[in-house]
Amino acid sequence: MPGDGMNFELTDDQQVIRRSVAELAGKFDDQYWMEKDQAHEFPSEFYQAIADGGWLGMTIPTEYGGHGLGITEATILLEEVAKSGGAMNAASSIHLSIFGMQPVVVHGSDDLKARTLPSVATGEVHVCFGVTEPGAGLDTSRITTFAKRDGDRYVVNGRKVWISKAMESSKILLLTRTQSYDEVTKKTDGMTLFLTDLDRSRIDIRPIRKMGRNAVSSNELFIDNLEVPLEDRVGEEGKGFQYILDGLNPERMLIAAEALGIGRVALDKAVKYGNEREVFGRPIGMNQGLQFPLADSLARLDAAELMLRKATWLYDNGKPCGREANTAKYLCADAGFAAADRAMQTHGGMGYAEEYHITRYFREARLMKIAPVSQEMILNFLGSNVLKLPRSY
Repeated sequence: MPGDGMNFELTDDQQVIRRSVAELAGKFDDQYWMEKDQAHEFPSEFYQAIADGGWLGMTIPTEYGGHGLGITEATILLEEVAKSGGAMNAASSIHLSIFGMQPVVVHGSDDLKARTLPSVATGEVHVCFGVTEPGAGLDTSRITTFAKRDGDRYVVNGRKVWISKAMESSKILLLTRTQSYDEVTKKTDGMTLFLTDLDRSRIDIRPIRKMGRNAVSSNELFIDNLEVPLEDRVGEEGKGFQYILDGLNPERMLIAAEALGIGRVALDKAVKYGNEREVFGRPIGMNQGLQFPLADSLARLDAAELMLRKATWLYDNGKPCGREANTAKYLCADAGFAAADRAMQTHGGMGYAEEYHITRYFREARLMKIAPVSQEMILNFLGSNVLKLPRSY
């Protein structure tokens, strides 16, 4: 029926974004990403190409050098980036610049936005996000990194872990406590957010060796008397946790899009191999034992994409979307990894060989089930917040 309700069909402008990003990302082939991953080397050529194309600032307001577009456009971009074969090495190199500055856009002072957002939009400045701590994990209320007020500045001490892109970044969006956990009535109060210089004389950065996504580093940060000017504070003191909540639903959607993209490229590779590889005088894709799992993955990816489109439509139209954003992340992560796993099974022994790139998709698709939030925590949210069952944590 005609009307002004939900419409998930891409607009002409969104289709242009999809085609343009696919063309640009397609210039960086699987071999490029394999070499970057093996060398543990940041994909600076890819990052610069995205920056030169003006894509990094797509959701930053126009008055700060961006394009002022929505989460729908951001998910289209990151899905195509992942689908190009770059997977998480590509997506993680630009992820925070695409939408991660939302707490600053919404709550930062005019001065802070003017000083930082234009250089993020052009790609001149890399920013990392400092929230997770070894003693807190997903329980952000338990962070202990502390910012002590000293006149017109704060002095920060503490430790962060799993901080992506810290090696390349000159700025950090840093969540701290300004009141200890024991001093606050509500456990999420007393946290303050800063966007400040990543001063290497005060922050020791140590890379974490990991299973995959090695072109983009993950790091431990040891912060020792970092001086932060008052003007680098985002919004009011003590409200930092509420501010980062503005970015949580968009983050779920961006991760969902990236998982979807990995699933799509893995499925495409599996279908191509199934058509080309002949055993017993016929293509292996003729065998239902291979064909049915791939068809199932197609159906699951398509269904997950529809949930993602609903979530982004709700967000861009100013409607509540926590249920849909979390469901999209859950479904896309599961469907993306299943597609990568089935692609490996379809390739048989060659799926385990690096030259076919399936192992890289497999490793990076697996990441989506635990980062930035585990599938189990998504179910916790849906169980307690949507189904209204007793909270288990």
